[in-house]
Amino acid sequence: MTQHRSPAEHGGQSGSGGQSVPRRAGRVLVLDETGRVLLLHGYDPARPDEPYWLTVGGGAKPGESLAQAAARELAEEVGLLAPPEALGEPVWHEVVEFGFDGTAYRQEQDFFLLRVAAPVVRTDGMDDEEAAVIDGYRWWSAADLESTPETFYPAELPRLLREFNR
Repeated sequence: MTQHRSPAEHGGQSGSGGQSVPRRAGRVLVLDETGRVLLLHGYDPARPDEPYWLTVGGGAKPGESLAQAAARELAEEVGLLAPPEALGEPVWHEVVEFGFDGTAYRQEQDFFLLRVAAPVVRTDGMDDEEAAVIDGYRWWSAADLESTPETFYPAELPRLLREFNR
């Protein structure tokens, strides 16, 4: 597992200038049989003109492990069912500071790897907040990410994809 401090997720804004809210998150690098990663397209409601792509996952609820949070978010956001133990150990870790809807966060997040054959992605399980800011999904190769002018997080995704697809 690699520790990395990345540029801020969600556009790099720090929110409201006060203290950052600490947050723990479990995220999933969902790779298909060709090694492409599934990313969600969304935006910060405070900055809707700055869309970005991000991995599946989100914040842990009180008492929830990061693997449990990642598995729950996987089901909610894209309709893929995997028990937390199927995600194994985290493959990457980062600490990121970002603003979302006017609130500043300092998020420690673990990334889990899930390989899937030919999944059917379903976004009808999102909660209201997710559905309001997530407007699509796409499978991306490392080359696609390296050549796109679009913003995606984490910025290290092309390198990670190449590492996990060796």
